[in-house]
Amino acid sequence: MAYAWSAKLETGNATIDSQHKELIEAINKLLTACANRQGRVQIEETGKFLLNYTKRHFGDEEVLQIRSRYPDRINHKKYHEKFILVVKTLVEELDKTGPSVVLVSKINSAIAGWLINHITTEDVKVAAHIKATL
Repeated sequence: MAYAWSAKLETGNATIDSQHKELIEAINKLLTACANRQGRVQIEETGKFLLNYTKRHFGDEEVLQIRSRYPDRINHKKYHEKFILVVKTLVEELDKTGPSVVLVSKINSAIAGWLINHITTEDVKVAAHIKATL
């Protein structure tokens, strides 16, 4: 099951939306690799991408929140910190046990589920605030 970009996921902020699209592409790349029985090969690339992505994207988002004086910035940062911990845990598991079907499944469910929920519930609020204030 691939994920498609839709109006439901749009925040209206070009930077945030383009970065979210990158994340969806990375998840879809892993899903496609899994469908072609190449998931174990792709998982390492996806893990590296996720570590870099979370630092860059969350950093960019948090700067926008500070500049716009987003009132729920502290809680939003906590969501990011929890997600970074999930990503680090999955990458550590990859380093210890190597790629596996179970780990690919964990990454797909943890990342994709969080992604859709976070964008549609939290990031749209942030983007609306940024748009209204900057």
